[in-house]
Amino acid sequence: MTEFILIRHGETDWNRELRFQGQVDVPLNAVGHEQARRLGQRLAAEAADLLVCSDLIRTQQTAQPIREQSLHLPPPGSSALNPGLREQNFGVVDGMRVNDIQAQHPDAWAQWTRFDADYAFAGAESTRQFHARVLGAVRALALAHANKTLVLVTHGGVLDMIYRTARALPLSGPRQSEIPNAGLNRVRIAGDAIEILLWADTQHLANMPAQPIYDQASLAK
Repeated sequence: MTEFILIRHGETDWNRELRFQGQVDVPLNAVGHEQARRLGQRLAAEAADLLVCSDLIRTQQTAQPIREQSLHLPPPGSSALNPGLREQNFGVVDGMRVNDIQAQHPDAWAQWTRFDADYAFAGAESTRQFHARVLGAVRALALAHANKTLVLVTHGGVLDMIYRTARALPLSGPRQSEIPNAGLNRVRIAGDAIEILLWADTQHLANMPAQPIYDQASLAK
């Protein structure tokens, strides 16, 4: 059994603009840095054995104050940066706003909003491929660190894949879980089973600006 404290990175300007951020290496904005600072304070009393984040800058910036304020772990080496925890690759639409995708790739957009697990934009990975990558990375970490507590700083899509697996939800269809920037989530993994202990806790973000809302259900046909 391995326990995970799962965190979505803090806010970026592209989150605020509701862009398909994907694997473009976008830094945190001022709000995101404050969210990360508060996370560090929130986790000050936590005991954890390892902090791991995706290799994109927005997760590394979110992890930094957690490491400094809370866990007192050494700076991460290459082993603590895990590309398996990257956001989904959206191919040709990475970095684009919804209205631009609709204008420039109307057929692809129409197919994507059906939320078929096997569909992918050109040059992208499908949800099914993404799910396999994410679960492979997370379960490998669980196996390598049995009976430990790990902090994972990652992305909204990654957390969606973990949530769907834990709740036995289909990979097709729009997202059904809240995944706020810098929210706190806890799961326990034992073998193939994933148990959710806490999800989308944002107590530490009280009185901060309202977060941008990415509602896949409103896009579904």
